Amino acid sequence: MSNCLYTFLDEGGNFDFSPRGTRYFILTSVTTRRPFQFHSILDSYKHDCLEYGLNTEYFHCAEDNTYVKRKLFAIIANHINDIRIDSLIIEKSKVELALQDGKRFYPEMLGRLLRHVFYHEMKNPLEKIIVITDTIPIQKKRHAIEKTIKGTLNKMLPPEIRYRLLHHTSRSHYGLQVADYCNWAVFRKWQKEKREGYDYIKQALRSELNMTSLTTPFGESPLGSYHQGGTFIS
Repeated sequence: MSNCLYTFLDEGGNFDFSPRGTRYFILTSVTTRRPFQFHSILDSYKHDCLEYGLNTEYFHCAEDNTYVKRKLFAIIANHINDIRIDSLIIEKSKVELALQDGKRFYPEMLGRLLRHVFYHEMKNPLEKIIVITDTIPIQKKRHAIEKTIKGTLNKMLPPEIRYRLLHHTSRSHYGLQVADYCNWAVFRKWQKEKREGYDYIKQALRSELNMTSLTTPFGESPLGSYHQGGTFIS
């Protein structure tokens, strides 16, 4: 098992807290270590799609056709033991007004999810963490969001653990594409009460955390004892 942990992140829902917005905002992480067992299979299937006549640059659940969706979920299900999936479920009507500002809301919600994941993953040998998000959804506030996320990671990680925070387009990494599929499945279950996709991944879904049960800025977690500061790698 590699001592480097990879966490890929995706989100569903919007930042509109009015009645016109989505009921839920959901963050999902897919966490794994090298070697990435499913990458070669996904790459092979992408080329199958090209040879069939599809213009498949990368997999994106909301845009892929029904057949491709089923195949991708089946591939994920066949490698369910190689990943852990965690989701943070946020019912937006219950978010306090002060937290609804995007510059604060997104990084704090992300911090709550990561805190939970890393607490459990640090039970195994761990030297380095690489967190990869899709391109940050609020480009104008990217610097402030990055600063808050780094501050969160600094507080939650032991000093001997190094970490990197990267923002890549989802087409650049199969891990982000798997996170997109997993988050789509969880979001559809909560937002629309539809389970297509969800039943494929539920065995690897370690948690569906309800935000309202987390009462401090980064949640009540045994990881609090580790507030000594991780080491950021630029």
